[in-house]
Amino acid sequence: MENTLKKQFRCDIAFDECKACARCVEACPRSLLKIGTAINMMGYPAAEYAGAGCIGCGACYYCCPEPGAITIVEIIPDGKED
Repeated sequence: MENTLKKQFRCDIAFDECKACARCVEACPRSLLKIGTAINMMGYPAAEYAGAGCIGCGACYYCCPEPGAITIVEIIPDGKED
């Protein structure tokens, strides 16, 4: 039987690494990122992920000038058979 499950992803943003340049916001093809209102330890309003719908393209990751600020994570459901 063929596996018909679509891969799911999420975008993790390191709150205190973000400098609010908004490059990720502009790069996201699904418009799932925005500049939030919470201020991080560097004094910037950090980017936020909407919480669902990431396709794992990595556009936000590749355009971010801060190393380690954005990570794309594949969501693996619990109990998945190999």
